[in-house]
Amino acid sequence: MIANYGYKDGSGDYYISIDTDLCIECTAGRECLKACPKQMFEIMTDDYDDEVACVKAVNRRSLAYDCAGCKPAAGYSSLPCASACTPGAIKHSW
Repeated sequence: MIANYGYKDGSGDYYISIDTDLCIECTAGRECLKACPKQMFEIMTDDYDDEVACVKAVNRRSLAYDCAGCKPAAGYSSLPCASACTPGAIKHSW
């Protein structure tokens, strides 16, 4: 299942999508939690009693600003959360 966290406003769509099937199979040891400089991720138990990563509620309405420091314009070639995670498990819409 793909879980989408974020919002849409007049300037665009700002979503972080987490593939929970890939997240469940995590071999990286939940490194996405440590990789995010803003500490925006947490582990939750889903409807099937699996532990998966999600974006904290407090950050869901400010992703465009919270993630700006990790975007290529800030000097990163790839997003730290996506690089630390199982390939393809975390994607950003913008």
